[in-house]
Amino acid sequence: MKPVYRRWVLTPALIIVPIAIAGLLSTLKPEPPKKDTENLDMLVDVMTLEQTSETFKVSSQGTVLPRTQTLLSAEVSGSIVGISPNFIAGGVFEKGEVLMRIDPTNYRVAVDKAEALLSQRQIEFDGAEKLRSQGYRAESEYASAAAALASAKAELVSARRNLERTYIRLPYEGMVLSKEADLGQFVNPGTRLGVTFATDVAEVRLPLTDHDLAFVDLPRAGTVRDENDTGEPQVRLSAMQKGKKVEWLAEIVRSEGVVDQRSHVTYVVASVTDPYQLHADGTPLPIGTFVAASIDAATSVDTIRVPRGALRGANELVVVNDDNQLDLRTVEILTSDAEHTYITGGVSPGERISITVIEAPSNGMSVRTSDRLDDEELDSDTQPTLDVGEE
Repeated sequence: MKPVYRRWVLTPALIIVPIAIAGLLSTLKPEPPKKDTENLDMLVDVMTLEQTSETFKVSSQGTVLPRTQTLLSAEVSGSIVGISPNFIAGGVFEKGEVLMRIDPTNYRVAVDKAEALLSQRQIEFDGAEKLRSQGYRAESEYASAAAALASAKAELVSARRNLERTYIRLPYEGMVLSKEADLGQFVNPGTRLGVTFATDVAEVRLPLTDHDLAFVDLPRAGTVRDENDTGEPQVRLSAMQKGKKVEWLAEIVRSEGVVDQRSHVTYVVASVTDPYQLHADGTPLPIGTFVAASIDAATSVDTIRVPRGALRGANELVVVNDDNQLDLRTVEILTSDAEHTYITGGVSPGERISITVIEAPSNGMSVRTSDRLDDEELDSDTQPTLDVGEE
């Protein structure tokens, strides 16, 4: 065969023969077994709802204020001739202690004059009474002498009272908030001398919303707690002092009985005894301190507690029924905290809810649950297996 014809024959053969062999081998290869495609539903974690009895705490905040505060003013005129060393801002004084003394000279003279006048009027009255009994004086003269005696007595009372007013005292143990007059200053009636407050009791006004009032048993408006009554709601006050959190115990003693028109809250008053710890060992609670308050609820409430993350939207839970289908349920929420939401209606104990976030859940949507998946795997693991060769 000529070389040119040999090339035309061998070249197609080199291409066709391998293709034919590959086709023959593919026809002889057995087909792989077919697998049925399984459409798996979404796997979710669930929790079973349980009813619990919860005692809630109501949070609020406020500023510590004195229950009794006094603006000291002069009642008589004169120069200040004496001041107690405790009459300074922050000074602590005793009940009845003389904080300031106004020059008493003129008022002592007035007392002496009033006493002398009273003695004279008493002599005149005694003489008029004696002559009247003997029939030498008219009834009108006796009445005039009696009136003069009464006036002299009143003058003496007024003079002694003015002398007493030169001593600046207070009927309570307290602390000086500010000092506004000093030694040598001349004062007139009404001149401001300073501001003081009692240290026996401090108070904190705490705002509560209408929702908060559902958990706190407040005293009725117009009533004040008796000193021996220990049944009022307990309050725990806290604040930072020197970089540390400090706590104090207080009690709700009264409600102010009105709703603030701007904030729509009701103010209750918590009382702290001996805030400066003058008669006990403890950490002082200074007036003006801003404190956080935690109020114990009056009674426990039966609720269902769920994680806050399980809540969908404002008030919706994703319930998983016995057929592993979703049921979007609107629930009644009592309250929430940082970790949990407390529910009083819409679901029942024993039901299961999804705690896995589902992007677009719908009613009737089928899912797989982690609890039942574990049971199915356990059943499959416990089924007996047949060894090869065993009949």
